[in-house]
Amino acid sequence: MHILGIDPGSISMGYGIVRQEGRNLSYVTSGCIKVGKQSWPERLRYIFEDLSQIIMQYKPTQAAIEKVFVHKNAASALKLGQARGVAMVAAACKELPVAEYAAREVKQAVVGYGNAEKSQVQHMIKVMLNLNATPAEDAADALAVAICHINSLQIRG
Repeated sequence: MHILGIDPGSISMGYGIVRQEGRNLSYVTSGCIKVGKQSWPERLRYIFEDLSQIIMQYKPTQAAIEKVFVHKNAASALKLGQARGVAMVAAACKELPVAEYAAREVKQAVVGYGNAEKSQVQHMIKVMLNLNATPAEDAADALAVAICHINSLQIRG
């Protein structure tokens, strides 16, 4: 099973794919989709096209995305929601089931503490997936979302 984790963002969207074979997890790929200073609709199109390409290239079997948390700035929350929606549509267009997890659930799954710092998530992802280098924050968060989903499937299964 290959799980695509998505850390939504309107400027930088993290993605990561984790493979599960039995009890073993292995790293497939991760990175950040960074949008430029083009118009908002163009940024959304860029996110959609890049994520669609990643899905076609790596062929994950399921996707998981972090839920939007409440922002102090309503305009930022709306943009984040739109970027998140575009990511969900990219997965749905490739017929991937999409699960959603709160940031607290994701941190709990990989660090064991729902209020963990980003640096703690990065460190645990490096350890859990036996990586040589620490992944970027958004990529680590996306890998954590994928691992959270795998853990959730094991609990339900």
